[in-house]
Amino acid sequence: MSKPIIAIVGRPNVGKSTIFNRIVGERVAIVEDMPGVTRDRLYSKGEWLNREFNLIDTGGIELGDEPLLVQMREQAELAIAEADVIVFLVNGREGITSADQEVAKLLFRSKKPIVLAVNKIDNPDMHEQLYEFYSLGMGQPFPISGSHGLGLGDMLDEVIKHFPDEEEDGYDEETIRISLIGRPNVGKSSLVNAMLGEERVIVSNIPGTTRDAIDTPFTRDEQEYVLIDTAGMRKRGKVYESTEKYSVLRSLKAIERSNVVLVVISADEGIIEQDKKIAGYAHEAGRAVIIVVNKWDIIEKDDNTMKEFEQKIRAEFLFLSYAPVLFLSAKTKQRLQHVLPTVNRISENHNLRVATHVLNDMIMDAVAMNPTPTDKGKRLKINYVTQVAVGPPTFVFFVNEPELMHFSYERFLENRLRATFEFEGTPIKIFARKKND
Repeated sequence: MSKPIIAIVGRPNVGKSTIFNRIVGERVAIVEDMPGVTRDRLYSKGEWLNREFNLIDTGGIELGDEPLLVQMREQAELAIAEADVIVFLVNGREGITSADQEVAKLLFRSKKPIVLAVNKIDNPDMHEQLYEFYSLGMGQPFPISGSHGLGLGDMLDEVIKHFPDEEEDGYDEETIRISLIGRPNVGKSSLVNAMLGEERVIVSNIPGTTRDAIDTPFTRDEQEYVLIDTAGMRKRGKVYESTEKYSVLRSLKAIERSNVVLVVISADEGIIEQDKKIAGYAHEAGRAVIIVVNKWDIIEKDDNTMKEFEQKIRAEFLFLSYAPVLFLSAKTKQRLQHVLPTVNRISENHNLRVATHVLNDMIMDAVAMNPTPTDKGKRLKINYVTQVAVGPPTFVFFVNEPELMHFSYERFLENRLRATFEFEGTPIKIFARKKND
């Protein structure tokens, strides 16, 4: 189930990036007192009253024909189109400007729920400045201060009232949801068609042909699947055609809805930085992952070509060391028969639950092999371990002092879990908790 999306929209220099950083709790967006610093959408996750959401920070909407301003407007329009709720941010110190009125007209056309937030209201004496903002026709203005963190709770209370109801997507629990993600023109749509054996998705050499995520249910050997083909992700800063309604967020939504993610890269183009960023979304979401090298038919090969290419993948995708790699060609259907069996296998691993007594016996053996670390004469003691979740497998280690669980020892324990149980294709989450907790 995908998370609701909030877009923070407004003219330049009203404090959008400051509010964004306040909500997500870290300095993600660049903050500088200069119009136009945020030139592209930024994405992050936030939470309020136990409701998780994706947050978009947009470049300021500003009228003008300069290429940068045109691009920023297009970016904001795309963010508005993707959002479930829009926070319209204005500057309380400057009052309503003609640019604010133009933004308001744009937002009215979106037909989306809009929450009007008046920033830079730093103390109660300034509340009289709110009244003029009622003339924008957006309802009650919420006074906030990004620099001091004031009023954000009331604003977010109003925002989550407009979230869509939490609904399942209608597929059975046993249905394996497979999303395909990757840069434009790596062959995702061709791979969907090859797996289905029919032309269900438009295929073109023009990057960005797939405008939206497309669900395609099918059944193979009595197992039900849903293929979610997504619009290709482009690197930030690329000019987006105003008619092309694809975005990174659509792929993030597809990842959240899926059990298994196929990270598709193109054999002829090799691995670039953007491939790693795209794969990182799937890893961070805790989804099972398969790295698919498409267009393998057009590569000149010798006996070592595949081995050398996989070594490059392992070197570049260190965080996906658990992910199997498949070399195939959607065009010729070479090695295509390995995709669904691999999907089935890693989907099972993603949902594997280990009996508590078996798990603790294995961990005690691991500790005997490699004793727990010490710090200032104090040794980490693991009292017991339990698996608290699947999809991905998540383990809580109850210990005497959680801070003694060094990253390197956590990695050792993860490797022992992988060596003992079948966790190929799935990330593993490990948490250390104090025994009394």
